[in-house]
Amino acid sequence: MSRASRTEGGAFQSEGGAWAPLKAALLAAYALISLAPIVYLVLTAFKLPTDAAALPPRFLPGASAPEDSYWFRFTLLNFRRVLADGGTLLYFFNSVFVSVCSTVLSVAAGSLAGYGFSRFPFRGGRDALFFVLATRMLPPLAVAVPISFMYSRLGILDTRFGLILLYTCFNLSFTTWMMKAFIDEIPAAYEEAAMLDGHTRLEALLRVVLPQAAPGLAATAVFSLISAWNEYAFALTLTSTDAVTMPVRIHSLTGDTGTVPWGPLAAAATLFLVPIVFFGLMMRKHLVRGATFGAVKG
Repeated sequence: MSRASRTEGGAFQSEGGAWAPLKAALLAAYALISLAPIVYLVLTAFKLPTDAAALPPRFLPGASAPEDSYWFRFTLLNFRRVLADGGTLLYFFNSVFVSVCSTVLSVAAGSLAGYGFSRFPFRGGRDALFFVLATRMLPPLAVAVPISFMYSRLGILDTRFGLILLYTCFNLSFTTWMMKAFIDEIPAAYEEAAMLDGHTRLEALLRVVLPQAAPGLAATAVFSLISAWNEYAFALTLTSTDAVTMPVRIHSLTGDTGTVPWGPLAAAATLFLVPIVFFGLMMRKHLVRGATFGAVKG
């Protein structure tokens, strides 16, 4: 954040003010490059097949599309086609249910584990904490086959419970590290004062520590939700009909004929983006705090 300083004439001038236009231009260029694929995806969702495959690309919506122009015919046909398939709503519900449940469980368990690592140091604690993080580095496909075999024996293959259990375990390392970093910043004197007033340690955790760590909880929940929402490899391996999620469904839209239906594919991807973008915008302040504070100091 820039600071103001007084000049010789007595006027205030913002430090780095001369660089402000350059910074703004760089940020605008970065935003344009980052958002361009998403904008083109959303535009493709409203195109007819001929416009979606046309060269040069057409990105101006209109009622007609002359030859060799940048105009395309605006249509909702792709969304109707995607939503007309009854399975889409089920797969969308599966994504929401699995992502929310696994996020709640992983954040709750990660908060307890992070509190333990933060308040009760022990010999080998740092090694144990690194071991917890190491589970996050495991390539999903390396364990997909044994997990699939284990799930088959347990009877939880192609179930929402199976995905919730797996996503909770894989996100637990991340939530533990995040919550430990946030709880480290909360003075232990707060909960000690609460325990002197007669509260148990659990009550002090729930009524004093966690409210103080609310930004950390929110940031951790957002990152966990995004991770579970976008997960594809395990969902493809462990589901077939009942527990299929939207990433798998979107991939299935490519079909086997060699001709990619760009319009329906873009429409399904756009529907898939809406909830997580909306949730991310609501929690953007916590996302910035989590990315620049908890994750760095962890």
